[in-house]
Amino acid sequence: MQNIFANISENNKCKLLKTLEANTYYYKKNEEISIKNDNTIGVILSGLIEIIKIDYDGNRTLVEEYVEDEVFGNMFTPIQSNDESIMVRDDSKIIFFDFEEILDSSLDKSYYIQFLKNILLIINEKLQEKNERLEILTKKSIRNKLLEYFRIMAKKHGSKYVYLPFNFTDLAAYLVIDRSAMAREMKYLKEEGFIEIKGKRITLLYDL
Repeated sequence: MQNIFANISENNKCKLLKTLEANTYYYKKNEEISIKNDNTIGVILSGLIEIIKIDYDGNRTLVEEYVEDEVFGNMFTPIQSNDESIMVRDDSKIIFFDFEEILDSSLDKSYYIQFLKNILLIINEKLQEKNERLEILTKKSIRNKLLEYFRIMAKKHGSKYVYLPFNFTDLAAYLVIDRSAMAREMKYLKEEGFIEIKGKRITLLYDL
């Protein structure tokens, strides 16, 4: 993921955040983050947060996961309803600023231009991720969803070794499938020689 402060010195970063009137907040594990302003952008300095959706039956779907240096907010991943929430999964330190402040800024500095370029790159990456997930979720069977997810991850990293970014419970939530059914299908894929599983590392044994 593109870093929003890429190619910006620490000194210029401080100037930028001061100009944008950015604020830093600390959150404890399992706290919920409330973003009321659609223009608010959050940058994770440390920690882990998730956007989750819980349906009427209490089933949990992982919409997005964000780690250190990643950016979130309604302009990147809109909260669609009251069923979705932003949850802190590890103690986190987050900078918030208002996108309107960026647009209204009169800064005529190279680091400000770089900052805008970084934001555009992040938006492009987010759109690509959403398209990839849509491609996965359109697959009808659990097997095909898994294989499509592995294919995308392998292609993205240029390797047949896929390192899962989250645990199996969250993987099932991300793929919107039952965890037990997913575990059975992964067992079948392993027995049939499609994959090897070692912890969070999946080795693909078939041609992509």
